[in-house]
Amino acid sequence: MRVAVTLAYNGTHYYGSQIQKDISPTVFGTFEDALLRLGIDQRVVVSGRTDKGVHATGQVCHFDLPPYWSDTKKLKRVLNFMLPSSIRVIKVKEVASDFHARYSTKKRVYRYILKDSPLSPFEADFITYWPQKIDLGMLEHKMKLFIGQHDFKNFKKNGSDENTTIRMIYKAFAYKHKGYIILNFEANGFLRSQIRMMVGSLLKLSKDEIVEKLNDTNHKVDSAPPNGLYLAKIKY
Repeated sequence: MRVAVTLAYNGTHYYGSQIQKDISPTVFGTFEDALLRLGIDQRVVVSGRTDKGVHATGQVCHFDLPPYWSDTKKLKRVLNFMLPSSIRVIKVKEVASDFHARYSTKKRVYRYILKDSPLSPFEADFITYWPQKIDLGMLEHKMKLFIGQHDFKNFKKNGSDENTTIRMIYKAFAYKHKGYIILNFEANGFLRSQIRMMVGSLLKLSKDEIVEKLNDTNHKVDSAPPNGLYLAKIKY
């Protein structure tokens, strides 16, 4: 039986989500260790990677269960007992045998959380502080520049191995909630660090400078910190 597992995690103390040789802990290194202790040694396929310090509320992975594991509710309960509190299993769902956590994806949704007033110690790992007053109207005006199909070659981290840097952004908007400013991005996919670089440009560049970066310069933009970024949802 193939299952899709939805996870939430606090990425603060992990070296990203992806298992890396000689680097630990990672989110899915920790997750696979728990599976192995349950006798599940199948390869875990993840919808996409998140970098060090980035969080998730709706990351998805899939793997095949051995015949003696058929109770998905029990599996969820046991995994949450075994995993550290920084990683939670939200859902375990039986899926078709050809389901693929990465290649079956239609859209990905990320959120970035900002605050322009000083953070408390309990917010520091999860919210990005911006010391200047944020004009929400101007922010949204600039975010609309990203909507549509663009070549985001100037908005990716070096070392990315994608075949193309062209992505389609379906939605990009911002709103305020209880003193926080939430930036929402929905696309068919994102390059490595693309959202952090888009947020960095929104905070530091003018509208004309963003247009220039999207069109014809070969100079990268600065990244916003990772702690404000959340993988919110994978749509299939």
